[in-house]
Amino acid sequence: MSATRTAAPGSGLRLGYGTNGLTDLRLEDALGLLADLGYEGVGLTLDHMHLDPVGPGLAARTARVGRRLGELGLAVTVETGARYVLDPRRKHGPSLLDPDEDARTARVRLLEKAVRIAADLGAHAVHLFSGILPAGTDPGSGWKRLIEALGPVLDAADQAGVPLAIEPEPGHLLARLADFHSLREQLGDPAALGLTLDIGHCQCLEDDPPQECVRQAAPWLRHVQIEDMRRGVHEHLPFGDGEIDFPPVLDALAHSGYRGLTVVELPRHSHAGPELAAHSLRFLREQRTGGMS
Repeated sequence: MSATRTAAPGSGLRLGYGTNGLTDLRLEDALGLLADLGYEGVGLTLDHMHLDPVGPGLAARTARVGRRLGELGLAVTVETGARYVLDPRRKHGPSLLDPDEDARTARVRLLEKAVRIAADLGAHAVHLFSGILPAGTDPGSGWKRLIEALGPVLDAADQAGVPLAIEPEPGHLLARLADFHSLREQLGDPAALGLTLDIGHCQCLEDDPPQECVRQAAPWLRHVQIEDMRRGVHEHLPFGDGEIDFPPVLDALAHSGYRGLTVVELPRHSHAGPELAAHSLRFLREQRTGGMS
């Protein structure tokens, strides 16, 4: 039987865990684990081992996952950061910045499919990112490709009533919060476009501390990812192994008005996924309670 899922007293936070950190588990087992631990939701990465978006029988598989989420009382965000789901030889390829138009279209179609899956699951957002600027491509051309490619995905999201949540990712064309605002403004500030804020990325790359990034990003937050990290090093770390001071961050999130999931993001730690899922939930609850005035 699943444990009762309650946030830390007065926290206003809804904690989830990303399935990209549980890839050694079957999806059914991963969802059961998270519910039993007391998580309120899951960041579901569409990948070959967890609700493969390009395999046969997708509608029926999605319906089964939706029923299971309902039985367990888990909320969900759909994430699209699978490494090799479209191309077995290129990590995250093709991207929305690919020089080849057909390749970019393949990514667009995947994102449109993710929007439909999210709508069927009752997800509160679809996560995505820009991709790395290809060699030989100038930034202006990269931004042009990104804006054009996002058009049909934004239309699909608007029609489905599921917002997109684009993530500033170190090393990508859209790497920082300022890049998100530039994209938003170039697109005419569409209602369907929101932000995924990764707390570790703030520590790694942004000029302001993570809690200030939360406050600045609050109006556009549609998804939040969280882990520990060190300044200048893009490595997702278990809590306590990095440099982030978490009580101010969790306090800022609790008072931001954001009510979606805050999802633990440890994609390179699946070998210890069950143990880290338990540790992460304990850590975040203790940090939030300890940080309350």
